[in-house]
Amino acid sequence: MDISVITQRLGKQIRSMRLNRGYKQVDLAKLAGITRQKLIEIEKGSLSVSMNAYARVIAALGSEIKLVPVTMPTLEELEDLFNE
Repeated sequence: MDISVITQRLGKQIRSMRLNRGYKQVDLAKLAGITRQKLIEIEKGSLSVSMNAYARVIAALGSEIKLVPVTMPTLEELEDLFNE
């Protein structure tokens, strides 16, 4: 599996949690101690953002990472890969 699919999925989950908790990007970024631009990159699933930044955001959301067996990428995820 392409690692960018993993980070894209993580970014989507982070964005979904942020929205479900009613945070604006600027609010969550401040809680996590990162810039809003860095949070935008995280929500996009950027590979250039450090694991530390991802961890800070996940902690600010009061969450943790749980590893699960790989599933095949969806057609939408595959399309996103080809559009990059």
